[in-house]
Amino acid sequence: MGALSIVFVLFVAFLAGLEGILDEWQFHQPIVACTLIGIVTGHPMEGVLLGGTLQMVALGWMNIGAAVAPDAALASVASAILVCMKGASVSDGVASAMALAVAGLVLTIFVRTITVGIIHLADHAAEQGNLSMLNSLHLFALLLQGLRILIPAAFVIAVPAEAVQAALEVIPVWVSGGLAAAGGFIVVVGYAMVINMMATRELWPFFFIGFVLSVISGITLIGMGIIGVCLALIYLNLKPEFNGGGGAGGNSVEAQLDSILNDYE
Repeated sequence: MGALSIVFVLFVAFLAGLEGILDEWQFHQPIVACTLIGIVTGHPMEGVLLGGTLQMVALGWMNIGAAVAPDAALASVASAILVCMKGASVSDGVASAMALAVAGLVLTIFVRTITVGIIHLADHAAEQGNLSMLNSLHLFALLLQGLRILIPAAFVIAVPAEAVQAALEVIPVWVSGGLAAAGGFIVVVGYAMVINMMATRELWPFFFIGFVLSVISGITLIGMGIIGVCLALIYLNLKPEFNGGGGAGGNSVEAQLDSILNDYE
């Protein structure tokens, strides 16, 4: 593995750590992180398969109140390194991701505990009007989040592939099978959460249309996605609040802007 590939992998790991807090570009999501690592290491197929599988698992991971969810960033990056750089299978990567997510959870709590002290320093800087120090403290706290994933990723890269393979072979079948089954249960939870969010009388027909089409036809997931986008566009164009009242108001966005401007005039 070339040095440039390793640098790119560590860069993706750093971005995944940042995005675990920012949620701006979603680099911490398995489908993004694993795919990027697969591309830079020359194993895009393995990265996409691993990321797609883990993404279904991560749908059920979310912070609820004070409860911190398992860390999808570390699970994605470390398992992608194992699969794309150390020769582990996708199934082994998925099984290891469960344990890695728990380890990432511990690191998340540790870093967030440190940032409590940084926040107090930032409050003190704000009271003094020291904006430069305030910005520096915020960037330093964000840097810790990136290092939270980069350092473990560097450690996994440094471990020889032979040691990784030997460790995976030592894991009993009942452990790996149990982790795989647990991942399957979490996938079901993720699907249930998504369905619960779309459980409205207006959207249920689209759900059943997609379900029936996927069962009785040979349409691929890409084809189903295109059909879903087209149905969504048709739905938006037919709704009065989006199509300007059946064409009377013209383009909905322009009509709303005109209405706002008229109110101010």
